[in-house]
Amino acid sequence: MTRKTRSQPQKPLPRATIKEVAALAGVALGTASRVINKNSRVSLENKAKVNAAIAKLGYKPDMVAQSMRNGESHTVGILVRNITSPVLAGFVRGAQDVLSEQGYTVLLGCSEESREREVNFLMSAASRRIDGLIMITTSEDDPELLSLRQDINIPTILFDREIPESFDALLMAHEQGIRQSLEHLFSLGHRRIALLTGNDNVFPARARLRGYRSFFEARGLPVNEGLISANTFTSEGAFVETSAVLGMAQPPTAIILGGISMLAGSLSAIKARGLRIPEDVSLVASGDSDLAMFATPPISVVRWNNTEVGRTCALLLLERMKGATPAEARRIIVPTEYLIRGSCGPCPSAPLKSQ
Repeated sequence: MTRKTRSQPQKPLPRATIKEVAALAGVALGTASRVINKNSRVSLENKAKVNAAIAKLGYKPDMVAQSMRNGESHTVGILVRNITSPVLAGFVRGAQDVLSEQGYTVLLGCSEESREREVNFLMSAASRRIDGLIMITTSEDDPELLSLRQDINIPTILFDREIPESFDALLMAHEQGIRQSLEHLFSLGHRRIALLTGNDNVFPARARLRGYRSFFEARGLPVNEGLISANTFTSEGAFVETSAVLGMAQPPTAIILGGISMLAGSLSAIKARGLRIPEDVSLVASGDSDLAMFATPPISVVRWNNTEVGRTCALLLLERMKGATPAEARRIIVPTEYLIRGSCGPCPSAPLKSQ
């Protein structure tokens, strides 16, 4: 009887060292180090030799050792509200593509609009000594959050937030988008138009509210504050707020959703009341998504290029981390686009009846 011998686990191959890279490339150790650390003070010939040696040996830099030497972790934090949102997922993907190309690892956090989660993420980011941060804060007027963001002293890019003013910020032109959608709805005869958006302690809600009110005021029309709800950006909240306005004695004939996660909840509330889009109520959403495109009918949206916005934030952060920008904070406004689809129709001849 032949005894089977248990195969021994193979030992991992020894890791290639920078000395071996330098020897194979035929350059000094310092030259190899400068190429690995992306220092521009290397000739193209030597750079090609070192890169060829790296590829042949399968050399991978010891990021921990590099971090200890130069004080850089090669890690960037990205904090968003909700990664399940297609808009924010596209944003993160765009930012990560740029950062990965430059050798950075992304530390991703989701606050889910929780103040405590944001505090924990910021404290963790500081303890890990990350090199930079892209963030969407849950509140711009919370004193503790504001103080913590400033105290961690990390190059930071705010996405769709404008406070603190000492940070670079990339802001969407929400006022423009609201006015464009209102122009279209007015052309269809709508006057009782509801705006459902989040709390005005963050820039997107404030901008949308300004755009809505200024549109009516510019036409000498009263602003019906009863048709404005500034309570939530969530799908669950949108269900409640949509149901509430449709249950009014004189419900709106059109609804604008001022939040990228609100569409599913609003559609559910409209369906629950047995109403049709756009025959009974017209609907406009914020941020494009598969749901908006493939709903029946497709939903008109105020949109922007999520991936390009993420890439732009990452590029801004890289410039700030490298000290390649002026000391004063930058404010970049990204235009929005109003896309007309089948969810907006002529104002019903008779007001809607709550059911």
